[in-house]
Amino acid sequence: MRLSLSFSFLSLFVLAIKAQDRDLGVVKRAFEAADIPADLSLNFNPTALLEVTFPESDGNDITIHAGQQVPRDSTAGPPIYHAVGLRSSGPFVITMVDPDAPTPQMPTVAQERHFLGGDFHLDRTGRLTNSTAGIDEFLQPSPPAGSDAHRYIFMLWNQPRGFDQQTVVGADTPRGSFNVSEFARAVGLGEPIAGTFLFVAPNA
Repeated sequence: MRLSLSFSFLSLFVLAIKAQDRDLGVVKRAFEAADIPADLSLNFNPTALLEVTFPESDGNDITIHAGQQVPRDSTAGPPIYHAVGLRSSGPFVITMVDPDAPTPQMPTVAQERHFLGGDFHLDRTGRLTNSTAGIDEFLQPSPPAGSDAHRYIFMLWNQPRGFDQQTVVGADTPRGSFNVSEFARAVGLGEPIAGTFLFVAPNA
């Protein structure tokens, strides 16, 4: 109980000081406005805030708001994750998918998997770090020339027991034609507890 209370207090403190998205309702509405729950066939009722920061070489790191458009050259990553309002310290799973590959006009290989990793834990600064290598390492957004901007969607899930032994997706599994909701059902992730997303257009 003491651990839970300390993390709750920490979450409220971090929310007040550093969170970019401060309202779960705003995040949920941004997901709905971008048709993400429908396109990914999942329910999105977040109970926490996921903060995704892209480190920049000039030190002006970009922490995204849900639905923000970010220049492709600013998304080299890998990103840094923080969370606000979590009910435990973990473990958690993080996914990142592109439902617009190769283009939103013709998403024939959607969803493309840009990151999948488990064993994330919340530290006392609010940062999420993983104790094992990701199943997929981070893949930078790279929409092709002529495409409209793509949605790149990060989601945080409670990690079920036995997740590290799952065989649905491995390092050699093709990244294209992934289905995050089917994967979640297959391995017992339930529904995402937090998420955010950005738009990235091709370089001009």
